[in-house]
Amino acid sequence: MSEQTQGRIGAASRRVVIVGAGMAGVQTAVALREQGFAGTVTLIGAEPHQPYDRPPLSKAVLLGKAEGSAFDVDFEALGVELQLGREVLGVRPQDHELDTVTGSVPYDVLVLATGAEPIRLPGAEGVPGVHLLRTLDDAERLRPVLARQHDIVVVGAGWIGAEFATAAREAGCAVTVVEAADRPLAGALPPEVAAPMARWYTDAGAELRLHARVRRIESGAVILDDGSRVPAEAVVVGIGARPATAWLADSGIALGAHGEALADDHLRTSVPDVYAVGDCASFPSARYGERLLVHHWDNALQGPRTVAANILGEAPAVYDPVPYFWSEQFGRFVQYAGHHTSADTTVWRGDPSAPAWSVCWLREGRLVALLAVGRPRDLAQGRKLIEAGTPMNPDLLSDPSRPLKAATA
Repeated sequence: MSEQTQGRIGAASRRVVIVGAGMAGVQTAVALREQGFAGTVTLIGAEPHQPYDRPPLSKAVLLGKAEGSAFDVDFEALGVELQLGREVLGVRPQDHELDTVTGSVPYDVLVLATGAEPIRLPGAEGVPGVHLLRTLDDAERLRPVLARQHDIVVVGAGWIGAEFATAAREAGCAVTVVEAADRPLAGALPPEVAAPMARWYTDAGAELRLHARVRRIESGAVILDDGSRVPAEAVVVGIGARPATAWLADSGIALGAHGEALADDHLRTSVPDVYAVGDCASFPSARYGERLLVHHWDNALQGPRTVAANILGEAPAVYDPVPYFWSEQFGRFVQYAGHHTSADTTVWRGDPSAPAWSVCWLREGRLVALLAVGRPRDLAQGRKLIEAGTPMNPDLLSDPSRPLKAATA
């Protein structure tokens, strides 16, 4: 924290402004109050809705089992000012001011928590029947599509594509998933781990077409690069997301290769008095020896506590979590902890054709990541072992009947 900030934090007019009313933004406001911050907290969101959680959108809200997923937070009781439906256009750090559609907003400390936005399929914008799934409005537009049991094409077999395909099959829709890569989850998992998951689509009655690039989308069909025509009453695009940071152009805040705000290990940006947290920011991990950009719910939950602690400035807090996420797809509960790219050894626990199995990644004998399918105990124990850096015995680890915590070296 800069000396300038410390002076302001001690003043009666101290103001923290948080841009982004998703999980990261809401939890930052909550953490500030829980940790004793007594100044002004303003939470600005571009959407008009009460701040809401996103994971329920891909199933409960989509299938009509819930009307919404608003956070159970009493903002008024916390003394948090909500400014909803207000789009932020830019920031002028030299003036400590935000520019919005309805005028400027002064701040003493600024927190960037704008999350990520879906990558759009070139040429598909404005085509009738083409949908994204990121916001509450997106889910509400898709709900009647599933209710009418339309024939649906999903573009992309990543996490969001699999989750939407799961919900669509549950609703009774005919589903075809087209994926340009040779396997589902190609950007997230190694080939030998992701390939067995292709069977999940067939088992659920969905068609998965790999090596299938979209040439164009026209009324009633998706045309692939090989000229084949896939009938579609609706198309859902799920080809990834990028940090929602276009509004930071010309701000002087350093951005990374993916457009994310480059935060340090205290989640401070390159500009004094500006922090970044959640999907819109990357941070250096001493645990993994590289910078991480984590687009998952748990990161947006955990990071705000570090931001709040550093704004209060009593003792610098370092952010270096074990990343964690989960996904429910085709009747399976999939969990992942850690970061596997630096691993030198892969250990399987169980047969991937079975309903439940796990994969462990080791580096120099220590567990660095774990994927658990239907084995929540493996995940719970593995996450603690990763955090502790405990040496493991690969031979013991490969026995799925042995608890992970009993497979140490």
